[in-house]
Amino acid sequence: MPEENLIEVKFRLFDGSDVGPFRFSPASTVAMLKDRIVAEWPKDKKIAPKAANDVKLISGGKILENNKTVGQCKTPFGELPNGVITMHAVVQPSVGKSKSEKKIDETPKKSICACAIM
Repeated sequence: MPEENLIEVKFRLFDGSDVGPFRFSPASTVAMLKDRIVAEWPKDKKIAPKAANDVKLISGGKILENNKTVGQCKTPFGELPNGVITMHAVVQPSVGKSKSEKKIDETPKKSICACAIM
């Protein structure tokens, strides 16, 4: 594939640091980008994804769907010459894990009414 058709993407993490930039074909899917960011995630970060499904990619204020291609997600800012698209990578653990954590945190609490009638 010609070098000029590749799209440069960097990923901004929760703490403001960047991973990349990497070059992707416009036909690459968002799922492929997520696999790459999980593989390249810095080892020194306290919060890290365990799988690609734990990562949400945001570009142009929209959460990107796994089946979309990079070419479909490209914003007008990506049209700039030598422009690098910045996508925000957010770690969001899978739903099953967060539900179990929620149950642990929910302990029965006493209802205390503090009404004062004057």
